[in-house]
Amino acid sequence: MYDLIIIGGGPAGLTAAIYAARGGLKTVVIEAMMPGGQAAATEKIDNYPGFAEGISGFELTSSFYKQAMNQGAEFIFEAVARMDLSGNIKAVHTGQQTLEAKAVIIAAGSKPRALGAKGEDIFHGRGVSYCATCDGAFFKDKKVAVVGGGNPALEEGLYLTKFASEVIIINRRDQFKAAQIAVEKAQNNPKVKFILDTAVEEIQGQDKVEKLLLLNVKTQVRTELPVDGIFIYMGTQPNTKFAAGYVKTDEKGYIITDELLRTNVEGVYAAGDIRNTPLRQVATAVGDGALAAVQIEKYLSS
Repeated sequence: MYDLIIIGGGPAGLTAAIYAARGGLKTVVIEAMMPGGQAAATEKIDNYPGFAEGISGFELTSSFYKQAMNQGAEFIFEAVARMDLSGNIKAVHTGQQTLEAKAVIIAAGSKPRALGAKGEDIFHGRGVSYCATCDGAFFKDKKVAVVGGGNPALEEGLYLTKFASEVIIINRRDQFKAAQIAVEKAQNNPKVKFILDTAVEEIQGQDKVEKLLLLNVKTQVRTELPVDGIFIYMGTQPNTKFAAGYVKTDEKGYIITDELLRTNVEGVYAAGDIRNTPLRQVATAVGDGALAAVQIEKYLSS
């Protein structure tokens, strides 16, 4: 029996674990992969306060993880299969065991959204990637495409210039959602080229990615683009499959909370990228984790 089960070991879950364990709650974090979530796979984080020169996502989240363990939080590296949240005692079932607690924080984060192009699933891991930090080194002196118009596409595209001979950023619109400073950095890099007003219809190849079939959304002209790989940054979707039917979500699948991060189920809170928040950053996830843990301390004491 635990006081608190935290589902997810990203910045929100790790911060909640630090606060809860330090507050005397018997706390366990269930994480399906490795601590840190998407933040751990980010090459450099420049906008988290306290690091004037920036810090790697892996280094930052590793510090969160160590701090949570030092405070006494336990960690179980398994995937959550289902939950029973109806009673005062909540049960969380993994494939190997059942854990019980008086309260739950769902902080399982989000995952990259698929492009939806034909061939995307076939070539996943064979030239199709969603993480430049993870796979960029495999494309040394290669020609790669990056799909997307937000900050992740521009920033990870720039990161790929460390390895690739040419990086082509493909955006469905003629303007970018990314911050102007990120756009200017990409425009000033001689390895980066742009293809705008264009969608990727199909990813083609034999054993690996060899070319893309493109459609200009304004002229409806189709062209082929030879590449060795494609990195997709089309936003994220919440990891709420295991929570479906237990807590209320919005039309996009994000968990609905109030200002104190309470879900519609008493004793169940949500924090970080998995909830309906207007901003998804490490800083906001950390704030969510702290608030959720403090609110649970109050909930349990009452």
